[in-house]
Amino acid sequence: MIRLLAIAAVLALSASLAACGSKQDVVTGPGSHTVNLVLDYLPNADHVGIYTAQARGEFAKVGLNVNIIAPPDPSAPLKLLESGRADLAISYEPELLMARDKGAALLSVGAIAQRPLTSLMSVNDKSVDPRKLSRAKIGTAGIPYQDAYLDQILSSAGIDTTSVKKVNVGFGLIPAMETNRVSATLGAFWNIEGVQLRLNKKRPRIMPVDRAGVPPYDELVLVARNETVSRNGEMIRRFISALQRGTRAAQADPAAGVAALRAASPKLSKRDAAATVAATIPVLLPPATKPFGWQEASQWQVFADWMKRNDLLAKPVDSAQALTNEFLPGEGLGSESNP
Repeated sequence: MIRLLAIAAVLALSASLAACGSKQDVVTGPGSHTVNLVLDYLPNADHVGIYTAQARGEFAKVGLNVNIIAPPDPSAPLKLLESGRADLAISYEPELLMARDKGAALLSVGAIAQRPLTSLMSVNDKSVDPRKLSRAKIGTAGIPYQDAYLDQILSSAGIDTTSVKKVNVGFGLIPAMETNRVSATLGAFWNIEGVQLRLNKKRPRIMPVDRAGVPPYDELVLVARNETVSRNGEMIRRFISALQRGTRAAQADPAAGVAALRAASPKLSKRDAAATVAATIPVLLPPATKPFGWQEASQWQVFADWMKRNDLLAKPVDSAQALTNEFLPGEGLGSESNP
């Protein structure tokens, strides 16, 4: 599975780090500016817009030399960003909120995946109806906020959370299901693992968490340091402008997007790449009335309040301080910036 490959492979990729409807804006800049971008995980369909933009020279057109780097683990991007060893990072909305809760001076500057991808999942047609999971074994990756997702899903279905046995299977979510170690898992993505399981005729049952009681949120977000937002906002604007063009190009020509993604991840089969890209592209694009990368502050507030109620955050959150739409295409130009 794309997102569940050996961590050693990711470490090899990350070693390079140490060595180093929307309005259409045409954003250019003088010279060439090197930007180190840390992904949330290994290259996969969630990154098709990034790799298509790179392959088409969209970043170069706006004066950016973008180094795309895979992290050692999904919790690393924000640490690398905060330490100054990256300029931008892709992470998860709950990860960013928890990092900020601990004092990290980081800000979400755009949504990448604009709805939850994390899912309750099973194979061989086993039920993922929460009402039928009492006394079941559910595999998780041991991530606190995902454990809270499971508790929310069970509680919403009227199931005593203590009647379900949580099994920490780490990154082995799919093998745990296929070997019957667990009845279902929570943590795999419906657009990646879910699609691949269907292609491999594993008869998956899939329930995205936002359809089972968890408040909607942006699964993947583009994050920058507050310092970068204050001092180098034009770089962020140029990056997002190029990313929009790359994503739209992959939407218009999925085969080109698949080719760009497979160039970055040669072990990814054409079949899997095509199917996961087709499932993912709609998630990367906002409603027609919103600019590319749009983040809904009211939705963030509801989700942050939910995290606080579930003891995932120590302090209340003002969502207006956690995100900005200032650098999205058509936003912030000639107007007052967000806080």
